[in-house]
Amino acid sequence: MIKSMTAFGRANMQTETKEITVEIKSVNNRYLDCNVRMPGRYRHLEEKVRAYIQKAATSRGKVDVFISVDQLVTEGVEIKLDTGYAESYYKALCELRDHFGLRDDISTMALARNHEVFTTIRAEEDTEKDWNELLPVLDEAISNYNDMRIKEGQRIADDLMAKKENLVLLAAKVAERSEVGVENYRNRLEAKLRATLEAMSVEPDEQRILTECAIFADKIAIDEEMVRLQSHFKAFDDIMNSKEPVGRKIDFLLQEMNREVNTTGSKCNDSEIAHLVVDMKAELEKIREQIQNIE
Repeated sequence: MIKSMTAFGRANMQTETKEITVEIKSVNNRYLDCNVRMPGRYRHLEEKVRAYIQKAATSRGKVDVFISVDQLVTEGVEIKLDTGYAESYYKALCELRDHFGLRDDISTMALARNHEVFTTIRAEEDTEKDWNELLPVLDEAISNYNDMRIKEGQRIADDLMAKKENLVLLAAKVAERSEVGVENYRNRLEAKLRATLEAMSVEPDEQRILTECAIFADKIAIDEEMVRLQSHFKAFDDIMNSKEPVGRKIDFLLQEMNREVNTTGSKCNDSEIAHLVVDMKAELEKIREQIQNIE
């Protein structure tokens, strides 16, 4: 199944105590580069999220995962007054007031502005509990993300198959034109050999002339290249129907196709085939650019 590397997925879930939001977005990349951003309170889950994305979402692409957790009810957090620090701080404020003869505006809020007077005590991290709360939201976001990847992937797959079919048509035209070209080349070569031998007053050896013409004509024949191209076209279809990621496989296959097309162009001295070869190279390049978008 063709899946795009460019997609977005989002999910939100609210419990009695918190609201969790997960957003996943990705763009093209040769390998998997997964960045996870989440509140410090849940940072211990970062590696689990990254591994889960690779397992359930994608194996390639630059993926950014944004996780936010809004506490609706305070859980496992206790704030205590540091009495010793508060008394020392209050005495210092009084001394400052008396020394400079300042207006007495020392109040509870004035003391509370110094956060050092409080101590925050958090409950120990419960990895399993936090993961079980996050997982349903992460799964939903991944599902939405993959739905978008599949939908965009189908559009790309249709475009790739259309371009491949165009390559098949171009290859058929090259093969057809090549048959005529080889025959014309053999005839021209034979005529030139006979004319040369006649000009040199040499009795032609009919068997030798036919053999030499056949050898040189075979050098410009592209039957093998066309057979291999047809095999590559069949492999292309098989890969496209695969359920595994196909981007890299098609990339390698395109290199083989390009090799056969280049060889065809170097063998043929026919202008029409030369134009067809240029069109085939252009089509291969379009496919190569397009597969950069798929996993």
